[in-house]
Amino acid sequence: MSIMNIKSYACGKWIDADCTGRQILSAVTDQRIAVAGSANLDFQNMISHAHKLGAPALQEMTFHERAKKLKQLAIYLNERKELLYELSFNCGSTRKDSFIDIDGGIGTLQVFASKGRRELPDAHTYLDGDVEQLSRSGSFIGQHICRPKLGVAVHINAFNFPVWGMLEKLAPTLLAGMPTIIKPATVTSYVTQACFKMMVESEIFPQGSFQLICGGTGDLLDRLTTQDVVSFTGSAQTAFNLRSNQNILQNSIPFIAEQDSLNASVLGSDATVDTPEFDIFIKEVVNEMTAKAGQKCTAIRRIMVPEKILGSISDAISARLTKIKVGDPCDETNDMGALVSQSQKSDVLNIVETLKSECATIYDEQEHFKNAKGAFVSPVLLQCGDPDSAIHVHSKEAFGPASTIMAYRDNQHACELLNKGDGSLVASIITHDPQIAHDITIGSAAYHGRIYINNRDCIKESTGHGAPLPHMVHGGPGRAGGSEEMGGIRGVMHYMQRTAIQGSPDMVSVIGKTWVPGSKTFSNSIHPFKRSFNKLELGETLVTKSRKITLEDIQQFAHFTGDTFYAHMDEEAAKANPFFPGRVAHGYLLLSFAAGLFVEPNPGPVLANTGLMDLSFQKPVSPGDSISVSLTVKRKTKRTDTYGEVRWHVALKNQDNELVATYTLLTMNAYN
Repeated sequence: MSIMNIKSYACGKWIDADCTGRQILSAVTDQRIAVAGSANLDFQNMISHAHKLGAPALQEMTFHERAKKLKQLAIYLNERKELLYELSFNCGSTRKDSFIDIDGGIGTLQVFASKGRRELPDAHTYLDGDVEQLSRSGSFIGQHICRPKLGVAVHINAFNFPVWGMLEKLAPTLLAGMPTIIKPATVTSYVTQACFKMMVESEIFPQGSFQLICGGTGDLLDRLTTQDVVSFTGSAQTAFNLRSNQNILQNSIPFIAEQDSLNASVLGSDATVDTPEFDIFIKEVVNEMTAKAGQKCTAIRRIMVPEKILGSISDAISARLTKIKVGDPCDETNDMGALVSQSQKSDVLNIVETLKSECATIYDEQEHFKNAKGAFVSPVLLQCGDPDSAIHVHSKEAFGPASTIMAYRDNQHACELLNKGDGSLVASIITHDPQIAHDITIGSAAYHGRIYINNRDCIKESTGHGAPLPHMVHGGPGRAGGSEEMGGIRGVMHYMQRTAIQGSPDMVSVIGKTWVPGSKTFSNSIHPFKRSFNKLELGETLVTKSRKITLEDIQQFAHFTGDTFYAHMDEEAAKANPFFPGRVAHGYLLLSFAAGLFVEPNPGPVLANTGLMDLSFQKPVSPGDSISVSLTVKRKTKRTDTYGEVRWHVALKNQDNELVATYTLLTMNAYN
């Protein structure tokens, strides 16, 4: 078998591993399969390459353009992923394990591509929150904007997910418009490099968007600037060592860490051996113990069950573990493969021995693998009789197929045990009782980044205790590192700078590419609904004629719609209400009349009305009042090759020029 030279990719070139690089062994056979080393890399040139070439090229594109490229990349990788599956067997991963890693990573790209198109503007600047009025008349306002940082994001990833670990950080970073330097764990870097090579060959993203270090980081962190970001996944000790770097501390360089986590699962006290939740719990626990041979940052390390069924739970988990077949991951009849290396095996078994000082052994068949080649281990189930006094159980993580079961007395006690982990990525609650879910969630949320609740109602569609989803934050407080990776657009914000813009409405409108009330407007002789998407301009406004609201209008609308609320039908009852002077027009009647005032009825560029947002009513309209409407182009967003979304600011005013109602109207308009 030929030895793979795991090359790095720097400044647009592939760089061979140096001759003194690290030797990488197969997790299954212990044979040498690759060598990786970074001594031939010039880290300062890599940083400069990202700053001078990658950042400008990415930031020349809009959010939507970058999102489209993420989708293209996902499709490209999906068509070539079989090679990644083949390489992953050497990591000790079964095909099922690799599905989590490979397809999960590609799926994460797709989610961020989709959310980027739906939730970010087709622009270069993201507006964070509403406009703030900072003066009485509105001539001085504020707006928070987010712009991509002008440096490079350094991604330092863990060994357990060589593909997903790279792509789950890469997706929000590229979407933000920031280039990356990726440093995978050396022991599984050959899988990461194979995926990275596909990314380079695709030529989807511009040169400088991403670079790869296979080997050590040398003095890379010492060379970073205030515009750079570090994102790390791995052990708490390594995170501490890296974030203590003097350059990072002195320059307040953002350091995002996802690290050790003693995650737990709680079976609600409503569950008995005869309920569906009992079976769901057993399956979740065993799956989390054995998937990826327990080498998941979200795996269940502590199992918490009601005292009354402790014995039944221990027996059920043990019985299920006896059916887990451990062996060569290439053999599809095996349920669990190997740990990633002999070193990892030694670490796991040493910590298990430490845990046994506080626990009884329920299941451990380690003797079967004592003399076997490869880093194979048996699943280990321990039982802690005194979880309140135990120290190691709540502080030491065996990063493998090992977990400890313990009993709790009531919901408060369950929360106390959960929180002894001092910060976790995830806790799960298996219960069919909403009050139990409420009590445990409220009592433990401050110590957890995610709380997953499962029961008979959602088991068919739930994704599992250990599955971080790109839509939701992945991270946790305290021991877990304090980060919030992914989380949809929240994850993108890690790589952007939020800045408060203060000035006149005209200034804020131009900076944010979004018209705001109080900024300049202008009219056009052609009705805006007759003007195509490409011809409409921000601030372009139609002011309609007025329409008088009569008592007959109100009565007819009430009887036609069935909305005979007393404020519209009973003069005395309406007057007794502190909000109304007497009978008033329905809010939805006003919206209908407003549409009648501004709509151009003939076929034209407006293809559809897709909704309205931010509706508010400021002042009631009485019979005899008149309303007029101003319709202003607020924002334009391209959606497809033929049409885009136009957001219109709609303001209804009465005969005294007082604001009656406002909302944002959404239409889809043809480009030409």
